[in-house]
Amino acid sequence: MNIKLPLRLKFSGIHFLSRPPVPELTMTSYAGNENCLGWAARDPSGFLSPYNFNRRDVGVDDVSITITHCGVCYADVLWTRNSQGHSKYPLVPGHEIVGIVKSVGSNVHRFKIGDHIGVGTYVNSCRVCEYCNDGLEVQCSKGTVRTFDSIDTDGTVTKGGYSSHIVVHERYCFKIPQNYPLASAAPLLCAGITVWTPMMGHKMNQPGKSLGVIGLGGLGHMAVKFAKSFGLKVSVFSTSVSKKDEALNLLKADNFIISSDHEEMKAMEKSLDFIINTASGEIPFDQYLSLLKSGGVLSLVGFPKEVKFHPASLVLGMRSISGSATGGTKQTQKMLDYCANHEIYPNIEIVPIQYANEALERLIKKDVKYRFVIDIANSLK
Repeated sequence: MNIKLPLRLKFSGIHFLSRPPVPELTMTSYAGNENCLGWAARDPSGFLSPYNFNRRDVGVDDVSITITHCGVCYADVLWTRNSQGHSKYPLVPGHEIVGIVKSVGSNVHRFKIGDHIGVGTYVNSCRVCEYCNDGLEVQCSKGTVRTFDSIDTDGTVTKGGYSSHIVVHERYCFKIPQNYPLASAAPLLCAGITVWTPMMGHKMNQPGKSLGVIGLGGLGHMAVKFAKSFGLKVSVFSTSVSKKDEALNLLKADNFIISSDHEEMKAMEKSLDFIINTASGEIPFDQYLSLLKSGGVLSLVGFPKEVKFHPASLVLGMRSISGSATGGTKQTQKMLDYCANHEIYPNIEIVPIQYANEALERLIKKDVKYRFVIDIANSLK
């Protein structure tokens, strides 16, 4: 299918791509009784095209959401292309979902029709284990049900936010403050909460502390924004000198270090309280650990293929390596409220659903600053 690339526009710091002509395929694919329109991958090529399917009826504890926007995460690339080896096709990706409540079940009291609402990376859990009881459902001892390509409790396969609407148990929905733009809220539900969780868990919201951020992409740029709002001294580490201006002038980081420059890295030794690694490529762990003060922590939120370091890098400096994944429902709601109260907005490029395949290709090439958000409401028809 050949689609003419749309015109790029820019308004108030947010990049937009105008909607291209609807491809002919969309005119013949929406027939039938299916109640939800979406875009799905049919095979490991990952190519997305229009798809009709049924959402479940709204249960007593459910919320039905008209999706207005959906963020584009690298997980969308991995799952649509079967990189994990267990993708179930047709696969509708998307787990940074925001929209408007269109109906609620009889037991739902947290939400009402017309509320702004969000859904993140999971839509179900056991609800009875110690982690669920603490609002840390993401760590559910029986495993969470992912927002897409997961088996739900009724045996159906979950389908994500590249679609017109979604039905979710109210426990896994989040209130988006009315004064916060829906498009900006979408990336917070994965990219934002993924860096927020370890920062808060290690008390990196105390002014005067020093933070290192490895990688300046969708996650990394949110780590910088949070850190500056907390009053931290922020150093960005990157292999690309082209990101220096963005880090220092756009995001207001305090330092920018080329990680391949041994002299620059040497000068940073024992200067950081905390390092968050948002990159999934290989990094020299011993060298980064040497940048931590005694008792410092290096937190992984990316997925390098191998974690290799000398024990002395930890033992002699009393340092630690930790890992973290998204966050629980309590953490996520706190983050959303914090962003609204402190006017923290991710840098996004808004695109129509017809541009989804190009967006995924550009994401692979790291050609986005810093998160794609699909305008579902105005392009999925």
